[in-house]
Amino acid sequence: MSFIKTAASAAILVAAASSAATARDQIRIVGSSTVFPFSTAVAEQFGRSTDFQTPVVESTGSGGGLKLFCAGVGTSHPDITNSSRRMKESEFALCQDNGVTDITEAIIGYDGIVVANAKGGPEFSVTREQLVTALAAQGPLPTTWDEVDPSLPAIAIEVLGPPPSSGTRDAFEELVMHEGCEGAGIECEGITIREDGAYVEAGENDNLIVSKLEANPNALGIFGFSFLDQNADALQGSLVDGVEPTFDNIAEGDYPVSRSLFFYIKNAHAGVVPGIQEFANEFMSDDAAGEDGYLLDKGLIPLPEDMFETVSGNVGSLNKMTGQEWE
Repeated sequence: MSFIKTAASAAILVAAASSAATARDQIRIVGSSTVFPFSTAVAEQFGRSTDFQTPVVESTGSGGGLKLFCAGVGTSHPDITNSSRRMKESEFALCQDNGVTDITEAIIGYDGIVVANAKGGPEFSVTREQLVTALAAQGPLPTTWDEVDPSLPAIAIEVLGPPPSSGTRDAFEELVMHEGCEGAGIECEGITIREDGAYVEAGENDNLIVSKLEANPNALGIFGFSFLDQNADALQGSLVDGVEPTFDNIAEGDYPVSRSLFFYIKNAHAGVVPGIQEFANEFMSDDAAGEDGYLLDKGLIPLPEDMFETVSGNVGSLNKMTGQEWE
């Protein structure tokens, strides 16, 4: 009986995936706002240089994209999702429960999470401990930066950042809040970001944060290095633990708040929705994400050569995630 059920389930999944072929011939991509500019650049290049249609890329946030991606197989579900953090074990389990059992993971490169404000505003040099003191709901809840440390500007704490659905928010909490809590003298277990107005959730659109910073030079924003790089004429990055957020510092591992960037392929759709394998190959090509690729102009920090070759090979073969990635 279990064999019959398994065979029936497999048939349903194949039928669902096959229905996508008749329903659409354009790749649908969702996910991270940080990876969005890179994915969009690849999609545009792919549309220009091949006979496939230009993929549709939506910025839904890492968490939102993975939720959509893992919801099922077939025409109503996206083919690829971008993420500014690794898929969580719970998300992998959700995928498996919904029949999305064959997934390929690709690390495209690195990015830094910057704390920045508009040029003309005060220049900041902060430690992770100071950021925790300023932003932790469990901390002293200072109202001005000089209350955090007398060396900081005597201006109100206003930090514009991503919502909980964002991979950038997840990474900031891991790399700043959880790394700096002990030094700040704040209980690490259960630490959260304050919700009294000092931290303002500005949505998944990092460009919106940039425009709000230009309107208020005293406010700080939290977003990926690529957005600082693309808006270097208007924004200035803060030093974190004495290190400037630059391409070289992130690439060399000196900048303390950096993370890997990912995309995930729904392998059941490859060969059904036209161009998925070819798009993934373009993304992980030397011309795109390689050390001299066009994505570097968008702010991507490339992988080391040996790691790049490994990831490119995994994508080219659509190697399946095993569930051992978190061990």
